[in-house]
Amino acid sequence: MRHTTGLCIAAAALLLACVVISGCIEPSGPGQQTVTELRIGYQPSTHQIAHMTAMEKGWWAEDLAPFGVTKVTDYEFPTGAPEMQAMLAGELDIAYVGAAPVISAIANGLDAKIIAGVQTQGSDLVLKNDIPYETPADLKGLKIATFPAGTIQDTLLRNWLLENNLDPATDVQIIGMGPGDAITAITAGQVDGVFLPHPAPAIIAAEGNGRTVVSSGEIEANHACCVLVASGDLIQNHPDMVTQIVKTHIKATEYNLAHLDEAAEIFAAKTGQDPVIIRQSLNDWDGTWISDPNLIVDSVVGYTNVQYELGYISKPLTKEDMFDLSFYAAARG
Repeated sequence: MRHTTGLCIAAAALLLACVVISGCIEPSGPGQQTVTELRIGYQPSTHQIAHMTAMEKGWWAEDLAPFGVTKVTDYEFPTGAPEMQAMLAGELDIAYVGAAPVISAIANGLDAKIIAGVQTQGSDLVLKNDIPYETPADLKGLKIATFPAGTIQDTLLRNWLLENNLDPATDVQIIGMGPGDAITAITAGQVDGVFLPHPAPAIIAAEGNGRTVVSSGEIEANHACCVLVASGDLIQNHPDMVTQIVKTHIKATEYNLAHLDEAAEIFAAKTGQDPVIIRQSLNDWDGTWISDPNLIVDSVVGYTNVQYELGYISKPLTKEDMFDLSFYAAARG
């Protein structure tokens, strides 16, 4: 009896120590723990207003509370590369991000899957007003700022130049920058043009510093852009929560499509931008908000081949490497 009592006391002490150390993590069944804080990555682009709307409306917190989530925190990133680095480091649970950085990250060991689509097209090639443009050949010798290597914009731009007999390594000087730095660079005349997602093209045009000459849908029709990614840990250990995350994303996407003016206001409030320019951006862009990942599978798989040819990854990835379509099916069904 004395031996049994000692074991019980030791077990109780160990349990207390675990509770103190774990803080906001609590048991959730055999081998699992409750996620009490959801960490979301996003970028300040109109491509990803679905996240902002769900955050502003309190839908993330409300919809995930039944799963034990008591806190939702979002983190802003300038481009997809540092966002995926954060996910590789285990600092994000889900991410709104371009499909191309996801490819690079998965190829480099990230345990994550695309669980929903977010948006297609929606980026523009903008040149300074005094630079003539009729065909891609006119870009030879120019200096173009775009997102860093491995992003959607970098991948699309380089592939398009190659398709038009321009070497992106020698014929056009491509400089990797975040959106703010790129807008500053074209405004200061440090670059001849930029290839950026909205609302950057609308901001540049509104300030009189450039005009759109090619939309990304002209570069590749209906191309995938932003996607919603969930960590492997969330997928494996909390599948019901992942299904709800997709449901909330669908709700926010459909709300934005039905309330364009309010979506512009939400984005402007979140980022500090002029709501009039944001509304103009949403009128001018060729982008479309989506949630169905099935619409972009072929486009994303195509990106893996382009990234392989550019030397960004060691081998192309497959649909199974990148997507888990079951959560969208469950959310809809």
